[in-house]
Amino acid sequence: MSLLLLNQPSKLCLGKRVLVRSSPLGSDSFSSSLQQTPPCAIISVSPCPYADEIGNLNIKNANERSVTHVEKDVPGELSCPLKHFRFGILGTIGSAHGWVATPLEDGRVRLQDDLNPAASYTDPKHISLPCLVTLPYCQTQLVTNVSMSSSSPEEEDCVVAIKFFGPQLSLCRPAAQSNSEWINIRIANPCFFSSRVMFSKRDGMFHIPGSGGHLIGSWDLGEHKDHPKIQMLRFHNLAELTMSKLEILHSCFTSEHLVESQTTGETFLIKWCRKTTRSMLDMPKMKTEALMVFRLDEEGNAFYTEDIGDLVIFLSRAEPFCVPASSFPGMYPNRVEIFDVDEIGSVNLATGTVSTRNSTFNAPYYIPPQNIESTTN
Repeated sequence: MSLLLLNQPSKLCLGKRVLVRSSPLGSDSFSSSLQQTPPCAIISVSPCPYADEIGNLNIKNANERSVTHVEKDVPGELSCPLKHFRFGILGTIGSAHGWVATPLEDGRVRLQDDLNPAASYTDPKHISLPCLVTLPYCQTQLVTNVSMSSSSPEEEDCVVAIKFFGPQLSLCRPAAQSNSEWINIRIANPCFFSSRVMFSKRDGMFHIPGSGGHLIGSWDLGEHKDHPKIQMLRFHNLAELTMSKLEILHSCFTSEHLVESQTTGETFLIKWCRKTTRSMLDMPKMKTEALMVFRLDEEGNAFYTEDIGDLVIFLSRAEPFCVPASSFPGMYPNRVEIFDVDEIGSVNLATGTVSTRNSTFNAPYYIPPQNIESTTN
């Protein structure tokens, strides 16, 4: 029985892979094709029958209904729900681009691809980052999330960001190896203390939405390290919000999230509204009541919208992302897929319908599409 159960795994292989590019046939009648896995959620880790210290991965592809069992071993520190580290449950503090960040007992942070179903089954990659340094009057034990400027920390220009609850934001270049170190930034404005960080490829900066969504702060390792760029948002089309949505907005716990589309170049601000509810065991859990999406422009205008076209947005404890639904048959457009420690489901933006279920998830991460090199006969 799996540790975290959505429904029983029904397959023994990785889910559908979608061809996005192929090269011409060579003289040997083989071609090298670049394929992508669909976005997937890390549902659970099943105990391994032949070793207590490892488990096997269960995922749910975004374009499939059932859970897929992946014959990939996962280290025990990521699969045992009883093992707690000072950063959080399961020894994970966040995920970005399929890489999971875990704390080490000596104060360092390790990036690893063990939970990435597209990564090597037999030779997982582990990249150690330097020991964290806590700024005065800050803390580095509670983390909001992790962000990365590129798809792999092995890339020379990749910057990893860890946003902590409170004033501290820490940036690091993993590829710097021997002289790699954390650049610690003290954020002055308290409205950013509990917010999450995301990287904008368009702007080349790390963005953090302020609480309430009225400000966006931007940092980098250059001129905006000590003097962030601050943008004030002006909201439009609010008259299109129904009275019920306005009531939900004022009665729920609301968190703000930024996501950038690599295909359309658009940036969206999402207000995620949740309330505390009771489960069958009378345990309090958070349940989504509504989502509100705003399309941002470069001048700071935020337009409320119920139509994001062919896009699907993925919100979880990992860095958010969005992909075209048409790229992966079986996905539905104009939706937001949500995944947290106690809830999984989706929101239809056109109708406002929220379809979620409550459960317990110890690694609530969406993994974005991963490139796979394959050969076809």
